[in-house]
Amino acid sequence: MSTYAPRHSPSAFSTPASTTLFRRLTWEGTVPLEVRVDPKELPANSDRGLECYFIQAPRVSYLPLLVPEIKRFLMDVVFDEASARLIKEEDWWFESEEGSLLKWHWSIGLIYDNHAITSSIRPTTSGSQSVPLRLILHLASPPTEKLLLSASPEACKQAFMGQLKEADFMRWGNTKRMTGLRKAEQDGLWEGIKEHNFEDPGRSQSPPPPSSVSMHTRPPSADPGSNGAPDRDGAYSVRSVPARIYLPEGPVLQDLVPPVLDDGTTHTLAYFLTTHLPLLFPADPTSRGDLAYALVQGVLAPPDTEMAWLGACMAGADGWVNVCVGLLREGNPRFL
Repeated sequence: MSTYAPRHSPSAFSTPASTTLFRRLTWEGTVPLEVRVDPKELPANSDRGLECYFIQAPRVSYLPLLVPEIKRFLMDVVFDEASARLIKEEDWWFESEEGSLLKWHWSIGLIYDNHAITSSIRPTTSGSQSVPLRLILHLASPPTEKLLLSASPEACKQAFMGQLKEADFMRWGNTKRMTGLRKAEQDGLWEGIKEHNFEDPGRSQSPPPPSSVSMHTRPPSADPGSNGAPDRDGAYSVRSVPARIYLPEGPVLQDLVPPVLDDGTTHTLAYFLTTHLPLLFPADPTSRGDLAYALVQGVLAPPDTEMAWLGACMAGADGWVNVCVGLLREGNPRFL
């Protein structure tokens, strides 16, 4: 993967209008899911030809928010009345077709991208994401010690609010922008996720990021003719961009990601990845070839993308930039 020098001139993609556009595209993104009930757990009188449900799910949503819709389908079409009365929704849990447990507190977009990069290390696949993502729904015996979170929307909401506060602290060094909200405003953030409505600014825009007008003010050193005065609430004035690196079946990496480096240059995705994963993203990629790739919101992110831009436009609803790293198979057999 090539390394490019950071841009040093204003871009058409750094205007307030484009900021809002990319935020909207991120917010309105969806992924296809195929949900199939584990055949071993289907009640005796179920219609076994219809136990599969397809849904185009919002990337910003969460599995507990899909359960009511899936339940309605199963109750109406698959289960008989006697079985429907015995099934407890709180006992449901999901895993991938390959048997990987799916986390309730991960957004659906992150689950989808993480499955894509995990497929890149499996020898039986080509490394490409299957469409749709096939999920197995279990109706009983949830592995609570591994899920770490109950299946209720309320528990998921609390986890979501916790992620927002952590992102707020990473960005500003405090959580005042979150804790300063009234309860109705905080509840509105979760309602925006449930309704998937970008048009409602009070719900669709989480408070930790600055306004769309200031998020794309470039650092004074990057714009010729700038008076040098920093924008206090701009994307380049944050303490750190809230970002995490997800590896296939590996740990989640998190560190401070200043938008501008010590030498005054902008912090790019290439620098971020080379610093934390030098074997996969060497400083001189021409000597070894491309070894890995990075997905952000399901998009192959160019290495010269500025981290401040990602924080402004490609962060999830919880405020975090999730960088999912997959392995390129051709020419790199030692990572298979």
